[in-house]
Amino acid sequence: MPSQKKQGSRVAPSGATTPLWLAPTIHDPLAATLSLPGSKSATNRALVLAALANAPSTLYKPLYSRDSELMIAALRNLGLGVDQQPESISITPREMRGGTHIDVGNAGTVMRFLPPLAALAHGEVAFDGDPRSHERPLKPVIKALEELGIDIDHGGRYSLPMRIHGSGEIIGGDISIDASQSSQFLSSLLLVAPRMKKGLTITHIGSTLPSMPHIEMTIAALSERGVKVKKVDNNSWQVLPSEIQGIRTLIEPDLSNAAPFLGAAMIAGGSVTIRDWPKSTTQPGDQLREIFTRMGGEITRSKGSAAQAEDLTITGSGSIHGIDIDLHDVGELTPSIAAVALLADSPSHLRGIGHLRLHETDRLAAIAIEFNNLGGKVIAHEDSIEIHPAPLNGGTFHTYEDHRLATAAAMIGLRVPQVLVENIETTSKTFPDFPGLWSSMLKQIQVQR
Repeated sequence: MPSQKKQGSRVAPSGATTPLWLAPTIHDPLAATLSLPGSKSATNRALVLAALANAPSTLYKPLYSRDSELMIAALRNLGLGVDQQPESISITPREMRGGTHIDVGNAGTVMRFLPPLAALAHGEVAFDGDPRSHERPLKPVIKALEELGIDIDHGGRYSLPMRIHGSGEIIGGDISIDASQSSQFLSSLLLVAPRMKKGLTITHIGSTLPSMPHIEMTIAALSERGVKVKKVDNNSWQVLPSEIQGIRTLIEPDLSNAAPFLGAAMIAGGSVTIRDWPKSTTQPGDQLREIFTRMGGEITRSKGSAAQAEDLTITGSGSIHGIDIDLHDVGELTPSIAAVALLADSPSHLRGIGHLRLHETDRLAAIAIEFNNLGGKVIAHEDSIEIHPAPLNGGTFHTYEDHRLATAAAMIGLRVPQVLVENIETTSKTFPDFPGLWSSMLKQIQVQR
């Protein structure tokens, strides 16, 4: 396992004096039904495309979380019309202005999707964010924009902070990019491609491409708004100059955020039902159905409240099987799957996830350190983690300001008493009031006869 010292500041506990949250332990099987907030990935893509559209757009049931609020604030700063309502948000396109500052926080979609958008503004746009954002990879996006003729001040670091000198247009053309570290590099340029004078042909030149479902999500979002994306080959896409249609659209529930709740049924036994699971979707979280089935869960569907959705129920017996699986395309699910695997009856090996070392924290090292602090036997390799069942104990679980580590800790706490979670509020990055919905789920238990 990588040592804490070797991984450096990326996995060092923050040392902040944030209150510790005692993860609830449950002794009864669940019988819970829940509604999830909207997808972060879908919300932030829809916001960018609404800003570039030829007419106003309205998003229904968008996610209101730190990541999406940062995106919304950025659009306001760029001069776009924004009307927020409790259940919807409307964006009115306007000529984008410079002379402003954008706070990206530590949100990957914000720091990567907005620089190409800012290049279309008239004037200088400054970008900065949380200290960790300075360490996260951004070079492929910056370099691509420079090759497309955009003037960017970054002090030769190819990272935040930086200033983009927008001219109001991007010429476009042919470009190559290494998106091995994040599919968001590709998505950021594809989203803006229809507004480029010559369109864009973009080729991925890296050895691997993580999270292909997120690329497919971007292409589907463009298609929904009348933009055709031609797949030249497995690593190249072409977008011709075209109008982006303003639309009214319903944001799907966040299926990746379903992972801890579905996993809760696996860990505690009983059932958890997620309302309005899409019948068809590009979200990576949809693969949870197959993954948790392999680990011992049973998945059933029933009629939902929306035409294109069903209620999805997972039933767990309390017995969990280990799994050997490549999570390259669905890496964001890793912490939740690892938490379930920690409580399994046989070892697990989660592969193809080296890119997770570059997320909010080094997730592989953090999982190994924190799971082992609870008595686990977890080995972090360069591109994978091994998990071997072992007797567990309580203790303080550091979250490194990583929302998915915090939810993983809550899952472990269902079975292991006295798991104290540092900064549970970091879950607000993508999940408003996670502790509240978690508590609501745990109140819904099977009546024992």
